[in-house]
Amino acid sequence: MEERRNSRPPSDRPSTPRSSSSRPAASRPSSSRPTSSGSSSRPSSSSTGDRKPTGPNSQRRREDLPARGGSTARPGAPRQMRDGSDLRGTRPAPMDRDQSRLRPRIFEPDIPEEITGEELDKSLRAELLSLSAENAKVVARHLECLALYADSDPLLAHKHGVAAAHHAGRLAVVRESAGYAAYRAGFYEIALKELRAAHRISGDVTMWPVMADCERGLGNPLKALALAGSSEVKRLAKAEEIEMRIVAAGARRDLGELDAAVVTLTCKELTNESEDWAIRLRYAYADALYAAGRTKEAREWFAKCANLDRVGTTDAEEREQNL
Repeated sequence: MEERRNSRPPSDRPSTPRSSSSRPAASRPSSSRPTSSGSSSRPSSSSTGDRKPTGPNSQRRREDLPARGGSTARPGAPRQMRDGSDLRGTRPAPMDRDQSRLRPRIFEPDIPEEITGEELDKSLRAELLSLSAENAKVVARHLECLALYADSDPLLAHKHGVAAAHHAGRLAVVRESAGYAAYRAGFYEIALKELRAAHRISGDVTMWPVMADCERGLGNPLKALALAGSSEVKRLAKAEEIEMRIVAAGARRDLGELDAAVVTLTCKELTNESEDWAIRLRYAYADALYAAGRTKEAREWFAKCANLDRVGTTDAEEREQNL
């Protein structure tokens, strides 16, 4: 109201000169505000008591009006009464943050000082560029430790995988690495969760055989067979396709379908002698024959497997001699 009064143009005020007063002029400072003459059209103070209030708040008590006056229905109207209370009632105290939605702290294994993260392959480090520099370095060091302990200490490698996924959970390569580490450590449920996440992020199906084997490890051979029969298998490279055959044959054996396991592994790729997966395929085929009671054929295929396995990655030669 005061701001509005000060902005009022001088022409709106009466210009009648001030009449003389009987009071001494020295007793009070002179005022620049002119007084109205008796002929002014402004109503006198004696007539204001008879005037009825008008406007949107005419029927409300003065003490119920907002501190700045005006209707509370208008935009920007104040929300407090003169006594400080809220027109909307007592405001509830802000709710405490739901503790279940807070990111839990995890155990992070120690990283040797000599591991800097620069040891990772350049293509893998390129995947971490979306992270902050500090976070990318932490994740790279954990991934390097994962690779370092994968064979010697699978459990420690798994812990590094969990830590890496904690820091970079939206990167498919990190979730996939954590899934493989959990798989090697025997934590099939965790491995399945991480590999599924990696598949959702990237759409890559190379981890499909490992996911199927995780279902076997969890006692779900039918789910493993469902994965083996899904349309995604057609997108697998030859090496992953062979791995999926081996897993599906294992699921058949879990169900007691020994002959079906042999049929699953019977394929033209058994004659291949140059690819790395040929050794695993021949060994799985010989083992399935032995489980089905076809000992003579099993010994023959163990021998064929041993001929390819000159490094001794399997015990095919030993098993041939024992049959």
